[in-house]
Order: sequence, then C-alpha cells, then structure tokens
Amino acid sequence: MNIRSLTRGDGVVIGAAVMLFIASFLTFQSYSFFGGSTSGNAWDALGTGLGIYMGAVIGAVLIVVNRCLPQQRKVLGLDLGQTGTAFGVLAAWSLLWTLIDTPDGADAGAGLILGFIAALVLAGGAIATPLVPALQAALVPAPTPVAPQPYGAQPPGGYGYPGAPAQPYGGQPQAGQPFGQQPQGGPAAQPAAAQPGPADFSPFWFAVPVARPLFPEDGSPNPIAELAPGTWYLAVEQRGATLVAQTQDGRRGVLQDTSGIQRG
Repeated sequence: MNIRSLTRGDGVVIGAAVMLFIASFLTFQSYSFFGGSTSGNAWDALGTGLGIYMGAVIGAVLIVVNRCLPQQRKVLGLDLGQTGTAFGVLAAWSLLWTLIDTPDGADAGAGLILGFIAALVLAGGAIATPLVPALQAALVPAPTPVAPQPYGAQPPGGYGYPGAPAQPYGGQPQAGQPFGQQPQGGPAAQPAAAQPGPADFSPFWFAVPVARPLFPEDGSPNPIAELAPGTWYLAVEQRGATLVAQTQDGRRGVLQDTSGIQRG
C-alpha cells in the first residue's frame, strides 16, 4: 500500500469520516415532556449507530484502501471504491430524511445535524474526486529534491531515491556537460545536441505528477499496477511516445501517458 497515492479528495473523505464518528456520540434527538426532557445519541439505536454512522465510516475506509492498493480490488464482483461511495450516499440520504421527519415533541440534536453534514461531505468528496482536477492532486506532496546530480550517474540505493532537481521528460543535456549547465557561446559556436533516438536510450529514474496506470507489455487493457506520485520508478525502455517502467517489486509494464513526468 502506498499512501502517496492518496488525493486531496481522499483527504476530504477521511476528514468527513472522522467528523461522522465524533457526531455519533453527540445528541441525536432530544425529547421534551411535562416536567423534564431526555436525549440520546446514535448508539441508543444500533440501526442508527452501526447501520448509518459506522456504515458511512466503513465506506470511507473502503475508498481509502482501494486508493492505496496498487490496483483496484473487487469483492463479490463489486469495486471497493464504488461500494464505499454507495455507503456514503446511503448514509446522507437516511440522515436527510431523519432530519426532515423529526417526530413531534422531538428536536434534532447536534449529532444528527453534524452527522448529516459529514455524510454529505463524504459522499460529495467521493463522487467529485474523479471529476474535479483540484481534488486529484496528491494529498502527500513528493519529497523536495535535495541536491543536483551529474547527468548519467545512477541514483544511489535503489527505489525510494529522493531525486535530483526535476527535468521534463524529453529534455537531454549535451554530452559531456553537467546537468543544468548552459552551453557556452552562441548557436554558431556550439550547435544544439540532437535528440537521442530509441537506439541511444539509457535507463533513467522518473516520477509521475499524478497516479497513472501501468499496462502489460503484451498490450492487454487491464493495468498491472498504478504508479504513484512521490515515488521514483526506473524507465528501462522507450517505445515511441511510451516508456517501459519497472515498479518497486520488479514488475515491468508500459506507461502510456508520459506527459509531465519528472526525471531524476
């Protein structure tokens, strides 16, 4: 599991789930009668506490777990993320009508109102994340590069390499020139180096700006893994506009979308 694959939308879902759990212990409804009043929280009725409040919290857990896994999982043919979203929508729908149809002589408590708001935010965050680019940004930012490294040197240690300053994919420094240093003289003094073709390809480290699928080399449409932002991967081959990348556990696959990747 890789928490760096979590998005801002997942952060909204997590925050809403925490707020929903807290709301379950607050006053759900209060009743006034002659000479006094009484109140209770969602746990006075297990159908409300477990079926609605904790059902939405479990849905949030399914959404987050599904995001952290390298590829989507299904249980009984149901996608975990979609199942978690359905739990959140059902909780918001149930609390809405409980709030509207408050019995005579009863008042909606803070737990009911806050629970409805939290369930609504949870469902909205889960639904909007695939649709709103701002919610698809990484929740945990990539580590800050610590120092430049001469072009051509291999990163130390292996996977997890913190990286040198990012270089857009396709930009190559000239032969014999340190990475990041501009060539001396004008165009007449030193012509620009030609872009290397596939025959001149050398393996390099890269990171993706957002989570992207890695497809099998045989062209199958089902992803074998998901590359997560903040993690460095090794590009071992170039095939036209695509790259053959290797994951931390040694799996190889084709990265079809190479736009915006950062080179180490």
